[in-house]
Amino acid sequence: MVRSLWTAATGMIAQQTNLDTIANNLSNVNTTGYKTQVNEFKTLLYQTLQTRTTTANGAQKPTSAQVGLGTRNSAISSIFREGNLISSDSETSFAIDGKGFFAVRGEDGNTYYTRNGNLKFTLATNGNMLATTDGLPVLDTNGQPIIINNSYIMSRITVTKDGELCYPDERNNPQSMGRIIGVFQFNNPNGLAKLGDSLYEQTAASGQPINEATNPNVEKSAILQNFLEGSNVQVADEMVNMIVAQRAYELNSKAIIASDEMLQQANNLRR
Repeated sequence: MVRSLWTAATGMIAQQTNLDTIANNLSNVNTTGYKTQVNEFKTLLYQTLQTRTTTANGAQKPTSAQVGLGTRNSAISSIFREGNLISSDSETSFAIDGKGFFAVRGEDGNTYYTRNGNLKFTLATNGNMLATTDGLPVLDTNGQPIIINNSYIMSRITVTKDGELCYPDERNNPQSMGRIIGVFQFNNPNGLAKLGDSLYEQTAASGQPINEATNPNVEKSAILQNFLEGSNVQVADEMVNMIVAQRAYELNSKAIIASDEMLQQANNLRR
């Protein structure tokens, strides 16, 4: 009975983490480029009460008697399903149609990755720099910040599906500016470390970033100007998951109450 108390407690702790994940999904339902997360559970150790060969009369017993010791969260995985495309009036709003990520340079000088294409042109030393809303530089295919000379009007810059920046000539025909927004893929995006501000960090589990511009073996993503990728959170699914988590939490709490009542009855036997 004491074992059942601890087993049910692990279930309550696991479902609390599950509910935290669901709440985080719902809170990011309007976050650009957010990917929904799901909890994965696994059983804890099993305690052997009786081996396969032990019986009361010494006869052969084909199966053993084992009791589980509860559950725990094994991982919280992201579902990298593409979100809905949302139209935007901003000329620096970009959505990635495909598996790619934008690359940005953090304040610590390291490279991070994001699906959030809500970008802006900000003032830089030598002109205007394409950056995130937090001011982090967006990198091109060569891993360098995209800085445009002050002689250009930023609102007239267009971007092709290949990420190439163009500017209209005197006949209003778009001409290449020689800069391409970098798009990178990973063999295992679930291995990316999740950071704040919709950023991901490369890890050993994710593998090295694959530059779409230089690797012909990957399916190229398309950059869509005047669009943003919305969150892929399905509110109806999250509400159902919340109800399931709540019921599982209640069941574990009832198991604790039942174990407590049985212990109380056992203590009252000597009276």
